Amino acid sequence: MTTFALIGAGPGLGLATARRFGTAGHTVALISRSTDTLDALTAELARDGVEASGFAADVLDRESLTAALRAAADMLGPVEVLQYSPVPRADFMKQVLDTNADDVDAPLAFSVKGPVTAVHAVLPGMRELGRGTVLFVNGGSAVRPNPNVAGTSIAFAGESAYARMLHDVLAPENIHVAQLIVPGAIRPDAEHSSPEALARRLYEIHGERDGFRHYSEPLPD
Repeated sequence: MTTFALIGAGPGLGLATARRFGTAGHTVALISRSTDTLDALTAELARDGVEASGFAADVLDRESLTAALRAAADMLGPVEVLQYSPVPRADFMKQVLDTNADDVDAPLAFSVKGPVTAVHAVLPGMRELGRGTVLFVNGGSAVRPNPNVAGTSIAFAGESAYARMLHDVLAPENIHVAQLIVPGAIRPDAEHSSPEALARRLYEIHGERDGFRHYSEPLPD
């Protein structure tokens, strides 16, 4: 049995994707800063018959993130699918002219160093399996910079570039790297951007292994 590792576990998209991959037969490793959140999510997934365990880590703390992913693989089985979708902090989203050099340190650590750390932690296991999937979930500012959320626009651009390079160099190893862009808010009542709809889309991307960038719905004009 292989593991679906979710970085950024929460009650919305995180829970929905954990349920989707878990019901497909993967064990689930949930990674979040909050142990209370992890306990609640693992209990809810257990009621659905999904084997899940929580691992506390902060994506801004590279050592804790690496340790969590390695512990997950040791406990649950090798990570075949990694999803990187933590929610950026509100203070990353300053207007561009109010954003100074220090203000971009945390967003870049969150959206660039975090993914690099996570991929390096799981890549040896994927190579041993001979297969793997890495899924990045980003907002619309990853492809259309928004001056009102400068920190995430800058950092998501770096994350997108890293993910695209991974897509190109890991494809020959049967490791598929893809990005799902969610242009607007994730809402329970949204046809294409509800947690459940996005979870289904991410599972389809994992299974179809076709192309790098996908959209939950078109970017607004």
